[in-house]
Amino acid sequence: MSFSPAGKYTPFPPVALPDRQWPDRVHTRAPIWCSVDLRDGNQALAQPMSVEEKLEFFALLVAVGFKQIEVGFPSASQIEFDFCRRLIEENRVPADVSLQILCQCREDLIVRSLEALRGAKNIIFHLYNSTSPKQRTYVFGATREDIKGIAVRGVSWLKQHMGPLVAEGAHIRLEYSPESFTSTELDFAVEICEAVTDVWQPTPENKIILNLPATVEYATPNVHADQIEWMCRHLTRRALTEVSLHTHNDRGTGVAATELALLAGADRVEGTLFGNGERTGNLDVVTVALNLHTHGIETGLDFSNLAHIREVYERCTRMEVPPRQPYAGDLVFTAFSGSHQDAIKKSWPHQKPGRPWDVIYIPIDPADLGRTYKAIIRINSQSGKGGVAYILETEFGYQLPKLMHKEIGKVVNDLADREGKELAPAEILAAFQNEYLAQPAAPIALRAFRTTERGEQVTCEAALTVHGEAVTLTGQGNGPIDAFMRGLAATGRVPACDVQSYNEHSLGGGAEARAVSYIQLKFADGHSLFGAGVDTNIEVASIRAIVSALNRALV
Repeated sequence: MSFSPAGKYTPFPPVALPDRQWPDRVHTRAPIWCSVDLRDGNQALAQPMSVEEKLEFFALLVAVGFKQIEVGFPSASQIEFDFCRRLIEENRVPADVSLQILCQCREDLIVRSLEALRGAKNIIFHLYNSTSPKQRTYVFGATREDIKGIAVRGVSWLKQHMGPLVAEGAHIRLEYSPESFTSTELDFAVEICEAVTDVWQPTPENKIILNLPATVEYATPNVHADQIEWMCRHLTRRALTEVSLHTHNDRGTGVAATELALLAGADRVEGTLFGNGERTGNLDVVTVALNLHTHGIETGLDFSNLAHIREVYERCTRMEVPPRQPYAGDLVFTAFSGSHQDAIKKSWPHQKPGRPWDVIYIPIDPADLGRTYKAIIRINSQSGKGGVAYILETEFGYQLPKLMHKEIGKVVNDLADREGKELAPAEILAAFQNEYLAQPAAPIALRAFRTTERGEQVTCEAALTVHGEAVTLTGQGNGPIDAFMRGLAATGRVPACDVQSYNEHSLGGGAEARAVSYIQLKFADGHSLFGAGVDTNIEVASIRAIVSALNRALV
């Protein structure tokens, strides 16, 4: 930057809480979850959802397991009102799900909101007004007493007008938000919350929800935790109160602020799927819930088909989940780095049923989210030898010997460099086949091979093409490979070499199974090269592997 920010910005003041308790606490249970996708999330969209899209999204939230869903601001627009009515009149709200609506502290808006909720069984009526010094001064020109009076009158009007719904069997809870809580003086925040609670008169059966929003994220997460712990200590009816969080993500630490505030005593969390919301977004409920899941805590939310959840979200909101979004992004379980690939590959076999999850670099089992293991290791020019071998084995069944990993890794990495892109599994297979199996420009081609045995002696006969000329060889040895190598040496047409290592396995199963051989040849100058061969006959597969290694040496 070309200027110093010191004279333009001021640091956020800390909270005087020298005996804070939250740093020593650990998460032991999940909070109460409330989705605000259909209100806070929807208002942040360039093209808000239609009623039909909101109905589909509501059904998704119910399926995930949300028991409290803020469905809109029915007094603000007809589409919000109509959506609320359709949910109720079409019996789309399960008996254990509460409809939450947002409303300003105005009598006419409260009456209109209650009209939208008629027939609902479980209601959370969310009242709010702005409380911070800047809002009081710049927007309202109001004093503390004026602002407190707005909140108190709003709760009084709600109690006055909700009687008919209660008489019809509705259970109504109050949620109150001092908007811009985190930039409001703490003594005033607790004062206005106490005044609202005085009017509502909560009971153990009908607790008040005091929502303390970080409407704009101004400070570090530890300061937010201090604010929440301070409030929890100073609320006189804490046992009759559910302290709720509503963090935004202006500083990119909404998840951290929520997790620390839960340690500080909060009971409830409001947020959206994948963090959609105004400016940099709301809290990502998916991330917080799955963070708890990875610590062995039952969350009550079902993300076992995260791909479907993401598909509905992206289609209804026209937003995209970034590829590096925690848990949900396309690349979050993908390793390109060679060292990471090697660690994943080596730790995976140690993961056994019934044992705690412990795969290096992968903090959650992808299967918990309905994802497969196939995309965990992907290949580009930064990838290592272990990753290429992993793809060939898991996708295509080629179990390369460890000493061969370096060779094939270089072949594939050179290809990725030339292509300048990530290689798909099919491209990796083609590179392996071209290098070791097909070899279209190979100097040596095997045309026929057969053996005969007499006692412990094996005699082989082979027909080759060497540099375009037909060559027939015979050889004797203690096995087909030894006999072929002796016959090759006798021709004088190939470099002198010895077999250094040999591996084989079947490829496929049943009548269609083929044999795969991997043979490492060591040449007179000291360097070694692998070859690979595939055939329905294991002897022929081994001979093809020798020819493959020779061709690689000659080319």
